[in-house]
Amino acid sequence: MRCYWQKKSLLIRQAILGIAAPLARDELFELADLDDVEARLITHFRNTWNLEHGPFAPDELPSVRKREWTLLVQGVNLHDDRAHALMNRFRFIPDARLDALMISYATDGGGVGPHFDSYDVFLLQVHGKRRWRIDAQRDLSLKPGLPLKVLQHFEPQEEWVLEPGDMLYLPPHIAHDGIAEGECMTCSIGFRAPSAHELSAQFLYHLAERAGDAASPKAAARYRDPDQPLVDKPAALPALLTDRVGAILASIDWNKKDIATFLGSYLSEPKSNVVFDQPERALNQQKFVERAKKTGLKLDRKTILLYDAKSYFVNGEAAKLTASEKKWLPEFADTRRFEAKRFVTLTADSAMTSLLHEWYRAGWIQTDPSA
Repeated sequence: MRCYWQKKSLLIRQAILGIAAPLARDELFELADLDDVEARLITHFRNTWNLEHGPFAPDELPSVRKREWTLLVQGVNLHDDRAHALMNRFRFIPDARLDALMISYATDGGGVGPHFDSYDVFLLQVHGKRRWRIDAQRDLSLKPGLPLKVLQHFEPQEEWVLEPGDMLYLPPHIAHDGIAEGECMTCSIGFRAPSAHELSAQFLYHLAERAGDAASPKAAARYRDPDQPLVDKPAALPALLTDRVGAILASIDWNKKDIATFLGSYLSEPKSNVVFDQPERALNQQKFVERAKKTGLKLDRKTILLYDAKSYFVNGEAAKLTASEKKWLPEFADTRRFEAKRFVTLTADSAMTSLLHEWYRAGWIQTDPSA
């Protein structure tokens, strides 16, 4: 982290010994056929780039014997425990920055063209071989008229062939191009890097919601202009209006707590395609507690639970940490599970068991069947 993170690229040979693809090829193809999974098909047949968005029925994908095509399946960690476990190995970066695990399946010669990402990425080879070429070039102009963001002038300076277990870390804006040598699969572990525009827009929206919820006289007051004179140019924007609205906007204030609340809620908000599966026959609280005493609990793969010194944030919702919750929720967020013995200790706290039962009914946590 000190030497490489967001500073320079790093090739790590055999970063994970004995690694295997989290999903077999056919399992990945089945996942790409689901409505709530983001999948893209990229082909380079006859030297022409083409991009299609899923879902893809099995017969809509090219033959695996055909060269130069790639299937990208995003957010595999949300749908498969093996992919989720692999992504969790990268939690030396804060959860607030960790985004998703994508699997790229490619036939011989397949790739997405030379490009750059605006975020950090770990490229972990899990099946077959892929040749990577990279360069920290400053010219990031793109070829016009293509459905993909392909660099117009790519001049690679370094090149490696990665085999299963090898991993390449790339900071943002490092130009790179990966070409499959035979059939291959690569896991991309990406990180959230919202733009200043995105953060500003979302934070202002957050402030507007806060002002509306407060229902204070200041927030509820409407625009007034008792000094507005008669006009003979009605379409002209009045200077008085500009000045008074400027004064209203200038009076908006925020502090560090507002920023922390915004970030916790915003960064824990599930993506729009995420759907939580509520238990078909939910246990009542007593039976839920009895089962969790035997199996323990774990956060659902899709749940994002963050915290700071004063609050916790779960799936976009923010709440103050009570004294009781301070004892338990940070541990749950960091480990993403309560072992059965640990849960037995927790059951002395009725408020916590009630809260966890609510989350269970919402599909945010599960009793752990692997226990």
